[in-house]
Amino acid sequence: MKRTRYVSAAASVVLIVGGPVAAAAAVSSDAARTVTAAPALRVDVTAQGAAAAALKHYPGVVESLDKDGSVWHVDVISKDGKGHAELDVSASGAVTEQNRDTDENAAENKALVSAKVTAEEAMKAALAAHPGQVWSVQWEDGDDGKAPYWEVEVKSSDGKTWNAHVDHATGKVTQSGADSDSDGDDNTN
Repeated sequence: MKRTRYVSAAASVVLIVGGPVAAAAAVSSDAARTVTAAPALRVDVTAQGAAAAALKHYPGVVESLDKDGSVWHVDVISKDGKGHAELDVSASGAVTEQNRDTDENAAENKALVSAKVTAEEAMKAALAAHPGQVWSVQWEDGDDGKAPYWEVEVKSSDGKTWNAHVDHATGKVTQSGADSDSDGDDNTN
């Protein structure tokens, strides 16, 4: 008889204490299912959006930008030319810093930092000449004997890739060429 009372008392304690906890756990479990059931929104960031996100994270001048899958790789040089950051920008616009240096040779970056046409302006000029989506932009410092310029790769809706050279001072598209295949190399099949 005493044993039955102890078991009954223990069961009552479990129900009194465990009831609210179990109810809270059930509500939390339902809320968790509701949250995970909602589809995750995916926003594909454009080259221009990736450049803006990178510059917000690390102010300076975009040196290069290219897309690898759904991630943009962006190199930014600080405004004084002494700093350099390698950044990844996700499809949602989130920025991850891969590397940062503060001992760059400012003289090597002088032409880029003082260029009248930025990477963003070079992208606009290339898109005006060849509509599509910017896939990459790269600063070419002119070490090959030519004046510095921006090389911008644009992929058109028909699958062609256009490589435009944009003048660093005027923004004029000075040279461009097209690949007939979509892999970006110069071979035509």
